[in-house]
Amino acid sequence: MNQQKTPFQQIDYTLIFLVFLLMCISFLAIYSGTTEQYVDYEETGRDFFLKRQVIFYVVGFIVMIGIMSFDYELLKNFSIPFYVIGLLMLIYVELNGVVRNGSQRWMNFFGFGPEFQPSEFMKFFLIIALAHMLYLLTTNRTDKSLKGDLVLLGKILAVGMPPFLLILKQPDLGTALVIGSVIATMILVAGISWRLIFLCLLAVVGGIVTLVYLHNFHYEFFSSNLIKAHQLDRIYGWLNPDEYAGSFAYQTTQAILGIGAGQLFGSGFMNSVQAQSAAIPELHTDFIFAVIGEEFGFIGATVLLVVFFLMFYRMVIIALTCNNLFGTYLVSGIIGLLVFQVVQNIGMTVGLFPVTGLALPFISYGGTALVTNMIAIGIVLNVGMRTKNYMFQAEQQA
Repeated sequence: MNQQKTPFQQIDYTLIFLVFLLMCISFLAIYSGTTEQYVDYEETGRDFFLKRQVIFYVVGFIVMIGIMSFDYELLKNFSIPFYVIGLLMLIYVELNGVVRNGSQRWMNFFGFGPEFQPSEFMKFFLIIALAHMLYLLTTNRTDKSLKGDLVLLGKILAVGMPPFLLILKQPDLGTALVIGSVIATMILVAGISWRLIFLCLLAVVGGIVTLVYLHNFHYEFFSSNLIKAHQLDRIYGWLNPDEYAGSFAYQTTQAILGIGAGQLFGSGFMNSVQAQSAAIPELHTDFIFAVIGEEFGFIGATVLLVVFFLMFYRMVIIALTCNNLFGTYLVSGIIGLLVFQVVQNIGMTVGLFPVTGLALPFISYGGTALVTNMIAIGIVLNVGMRTKNYMFQAEQQA
């Protein structure tokens, strides 16, 4: 005898509540982080970005509910079309995309309508494609040999590397690294032997060593073919923040000063020095964690990290309890996607990683990024609410 619940009864309301908490933190941080550097208080009001963020969240929740309304297994039927459409959009951006600040990342439809970044949608198209492929390849897989693992690894890379390289060429190192984190996560959960994964890590380390060698001994080739000048400047600022405190490391240096000034309890809402004086550029987007650290201190920053941790914990539980490999792979890819963005954003704000321009999920101001993150939550909730729970495991296998 099994005890079945309706999908509505299995909705993870804890996960929804955690997203609600992140939304509240986002509203406070964006309002406080909106300075006259970006808006005219008299003309648009200080709440300009806040109002837009509220609209983005409303749209995001509507999209999330829409994603939850259909069976996620239907995504299998669209995995190839989504992937192909995503690649075609990236190719179009490469050939005829909109250029901003030296990067060619945006597009619109034949010169009409709002501009958007196809790379944001490609993240999910890739997760769906890889999840479906792994579902087909690993269900009832019997070949656990090194050769079988190599074939599986090769297929994952064959699907994942084209969007990675196209996005890297825009150039958009941050999003390319996010794509890389999705690929790495899928490799980890695909059941590939740890010896082969270790060899992959050695290959990555070897690639980094090669880049360092080319930088030191073949700089002209390195700078003209492998990395853009502004990306290299960010690495210089990361490695030598004191030397480049007034230039390449300015954002990070000011953010660290602000977070340090917050101490244990913070300076209080809208009472910060660094944030309110607009000393930190991109405060309401990429460096929004600096607002939280300075105004709410170590306690406030810790609360935010705990909320993120609990959200990821709920996602892991959904992935582990799902009795459909396709659902498990979907949720695993989304976990890798979001965890990397949180770690990278907070890490770059406190100087642990180079600045890459990645926003803090659910907190930073932004429409496309927020809506796509809500799509991710919708997919996770969809998987969780359609997982069949059985009283006895034997009956599940019957």
